[in-house]
Amino acid sequence: MTIMVPIALFSWPIVALFLFAYFPARRAVCLSYLLAWMFLPTIGYDIPGLPDYTKATAASISVLLATMVFHSGRLTALRFSPLDLSMIIWCACPFASSMTNGLGPYDGLSAVVENIIIWGLPYLIGRIYLKGLEDLRELAVLFFACGLIYVPLCVFEMRMSPQLNQWIYGFGGTGIAYKELGSWGSRPYVFMANGLTLGMFMTVASLCGFWLWITGSVKKIRGYSAGKLVTILILTSLFCKNMGASSLMLAGILSLAYTKYRRSSMAVWLLIAAAPMYMLLRGGAGWSGESIAEIAGSIYERRGGSFQTRLENEDRLVEKAMVKPYFGWGRWGRSRVFNDEGVDITLTDGLWVIALGTSGLVGLVSFTAALLLPAIGFTRRYSAKAWLHPSIAPGGALAVLVTLYAIDCLFNAMLNPTYLLALGGLVTVVERRAQVAVGPARARTPRMQSRPKQFDVHAYPSESNFVSDGRWDLQDMKSTVNKSR
Repeated sequence: MTIMVPIALFSWPIVALFLFAYFPARRAVCLSYLLAWMFLPTIGYDIPGLPDYTKATAASISVLLATMVFHSGRLTALRFSPLDLSMIIWCACPFASSMTNGLGPYDGLSAVVENIIIWGLPYLIGRIYLKGLEDLRELAVLFFACGLIYVPLCVFEMRMSPQLNQWIYGFGGTGIAYKELGSWGSRPYVFMANGLTLGMFMTVASLCGFWLWITGSVKKIRGYSAGKLVTILILTSLFCKNMGASSLMLAGILSLAYTKYRRSSMAVWLLIAAAPMYMLLRGGAGWSGESIAEIAGSIYERRGGSFQTRLENEDRLVEKAMVKPYFGWGRWGRSRVFNDEGVDITLTDGLWVIALGTSGLVGLVSFTAALLLPAIGFTRRYSAKAWLHPSIAPGGALAVLVTLYAIDCLFNAMLNPTYLLALGGLVTVVERRAQVAVGPARARTPRMQSRPKQFDVHAYPSESNFVSDGRWDLQDMKSTVNKSR
């Protein structure tokens, strides 16, 4: 490990302050999180009583510090939304888990603080900074741009094996021994914890780029056609050799394409239902999941065997979790399974089964709701046709993004604070849209089968032109026409 590790991690608050001083608030926030996740080292410093100081916590703490310096009023201006309840319960649930397992209030409070810093803080930052559709567009465009920045780094490590982290930070290089030879080359890491984390990041960037391009929200970047850049990004993502991430990317792209060409949100609703349905079948109905393992094995035998191992471990962990179903076993590995000699015989891959074991059904339900309710709210507020509008399309991409992350949590336990940032922004936008739809009574025109040409939505791309039931707000239309004159 080189001196660059502490320099990079502990200087990030200074970088965040510089970004806030130089850029508009929403761009500074998005860049602070994305650049930290892309380039800071994947190592942590132990802090007693608090979560390890890692790239994720460094980004959140740095943005909170910059907020207190530049925009302290935003913290006090935030108003509670019913959609926040699931995240609040998820952050507070470890206290009940510690108390019901006799671990004491100190352990419970420590666990709550850990959850707040890791989960609650990036969500809160998203709530107070990403307040409108333009703010969501900023985040979606930056996801796309950051994925493009990673393309040459990924291609380099595909050819030379994962070495960049070793060269700069002095650890993590896997050398030639890891290189999977053949036409595909190595699986890149760049500055991520592993190839799985990188694969999901590239999937998210590809998804955002595809939807921004196909809806016309972004046509060019630095003079280059968005379509060509999206193609390069998707191909690079596929060559990152991550079967799970590639499958999620294709599922997300197909669902968005279905939304565009069929003018229906059905595919998005199916994606939203996938994660809770899997949990219900595996945890409640006793479904073995062997059919999925067989399909994965037919595509890539090694992946099929890995997936089968995950299923077997899930069965053991779910069985033990159901011994304490409400608040789980708490921390310190108490939810894991040990043999007669006291040896741990389980692998905990999926974040959902970890949540079930440590925090019980209360924790699992609140965790799942925190990830999916913002996407549900956005899909309900905006029709499939509205998703095609350039000003609303980025929010749709982020709604699918967090849904895919919820699905990824079925098989992996990889935290990315940038996804939580998107969650917070979606909640704020959905809440503001709810206030427009059900706020003070206003004169409204009857439902119309077709819109008059003078009020063409594509001519006036303001988010106030849409309401959840497809009707028009008369005052908003008058103000729009007056401005156009």
